[in-house]
Amino acid sequence: MLVILGPTASGKSDLAMALARTNRAEILSIDSMQVYRGMDIGTAKPTPAERSEIRHHLIDGVDPNEVFTVARFVESADAVIADAARRGVPLIATGGTPLYYKALFEGLFEGPSADAVVRARLAALSNAELADRLRKADPAAAERIHLNDTRRLIRALEVYELTGKPITSFQNEWGVARMRHPATWVGLDWDRETLNRRINARVKGMLAAGWVYETRGLLERYGTLSHTAAEATGYRELIEHVQGKMSLEDAAEQIKIATRQLARRQMKWFRRFPNVKWIAGDQPVADLALATNQFWVS
Repeated sequence: MLVILGPTASGKSDLAMALARTNRAEILSIDSMQVYRGMDIGTAKPTPAERSEIRHHLIDGVDPNEVFTVARFVESADAVIADAARRGVPLIATGGTPLYYKALFEGLFEGPSADAVVRARLAALSNAELADRLRKADPAAAERIHLNDTRRLIRALEVYELTGKPITSFQNEWGVARMRHPATWVGLDWDRETLNRRINARVKGMLAAGWVYETRGLLERYGTLSHTAAEATGYRELIEHVQGKMSLEDAAEQIKIATRQLARRQMKWFRRFPNVKWIAGDQPVADLALATNQFWVS
């Protein structure tokens, strides 16, 4: 298996497609948002033509009003990897969700068993109170967990109370002795300013392609997005725009800022993986494919 890392807008998908064509490989999506049906433009999902040409896995698996967990992803991805191995088909894993990579290759953080007494006490608090406590105990987790996600707020606080350590400290432990799946790792590296310009252009292109209409259609069909689907960068801002709470200009600017912040967080995570061959992303796809293929095959 080949793993292609890189921040959003770095060209991972184009490289994966080029390599899949050359090696008759299939693509495993490591993306927590492309799994949702109908969230196509805002998640930069492969086009129907690309998916008819190259088989993609773990895309369009659930409706956007459903919750999709890390554990469910790992179970599904394990099955895809085992099936590809049985068929003798090369697999290229790529996407933008660092925690999914970590869980798939290094394993899930199990944590202490649930404590009914602690959970009952925490459940009596409002979400605002839970979030306030979590900001003090684990600011990183508080930033990541949505205010409406009661279950995860309680779990994070429960872990902190039972262990004295923030849940983030467990999730951020890296460098396990043995990976769950053998793979060759390649990363696309970009100058920050250049990547920021690519991100801004990409957001503009997505909006021109109908992202607002897509968001409106999702609300009309499903009423609301699940708390996991609502974490997708950009959709929250566009939902506020559709609801008349934010102008399109402000929403677009907020999406650009959020996406640039996402790219920085992604790279902070990705740099922690060992044995990644980092190559400059600002090269023609054909050159990137040639360099990556030589590294993968060797």
